[in-house]
Amino acid sequence: MTPSERSRRLDLKLRSVLAGEAAAASAEVENALSTPSDPAAAAFFDVDNTVMQGASIFHLAKGLHRRQFFTTREIASAAWKQAYFRIVGVEDPEHVAQARSSALSFIAGHTTTELEELGEEIFDEAMAHRIWPGTRALAQLHLDEGQRVWLVTAAPIEIASIIARRLGLTGAMGTVAEHVDGVYTGQLVGDLLHGPAKAEAIRALAEREGLDLARCSAYSDSSNDLPMLSMVGDPCAINPDARLRAHARANGWRIHDYRTGRKAARAGLMAAAVAGAVSGAVAAGVSVKAHRPPS
Repeated sequence: MTPSERSRRLDLKLRSVLAGEAAAASAEVENALSTPSDPAAAAFFDVDNTVMQGASIFHLAKGLHRRQFFTTREIASAAWKQAYFRIVGVEDPEHVAQARSSALSFIAGHTTTELEELGEEIFDEAMAHRIWPGTRALAQLHLDEGQRVWLVTAAPIEIASIIARRLGLTGAMGTVAEHVDGVYTGQLVGDLLHGPAKAEAIRALAEREGLDLARCSAYSDSSNDLPMLSMVGDPCAINPDARLRAHARANGWRIHDYRTGRKAARAGLMAAAVAGAVSGAVAAGVSVKAHRPPS
């Protein structure tokens, strides 16, 4: 491994750790009045295609665009840059940093209050009816057993917190964006809460809340979340992609699929396309809690 490759891997690791720690620090206990009877156990749920049909980021972007939050040219340009770097596989750190910066530039200058209010509206009109009843029931089982339930998603912390609150869950961890005095700068705190960063977030939250990960559960549809699923004692695949399904079967994990036939295939293709092209362009630029990066 060359020095530049080692440096790049270290940079990615540090970004994941920072993203996870920021997400854990921003995790709000929405259902604070309920004292868990089993405080050492908890459940962690991915959102897109696990809790909700489709990508929450897509619905958020569509709703923001409809409200003229940004122009068609801005989101098309940002989405194209993200898709290009994912498909072509360019790994030059400088190029990746430039793509991230340009993709987030349109969010700068908007306020957290503005995003919070719009997020509530967009959830009602585009997301509420897309919640998977089966996954919602699984989350409720954990709540009924006196355990806390958190969403863990690459979606912005704003929309993640709204979904958690509307479903009566404990709280959420999502991608955290930098803002100063309630105004977004257009920069991330760390990176997207994705893949290894989710595991970092759960590890930080578990330490803070005194959780025993061996007694915790995790749910996801994506093999990208294997780091998160593998760190708990009770992993479960929900509407899994092919790789996750195979891994779950090989390791004796629970599997629940609420899709059927063509719908399952279409949902998988849409999730991959939308997450790749839009997540960096929209999700990374939004957060609801005032957060300043460490000095």
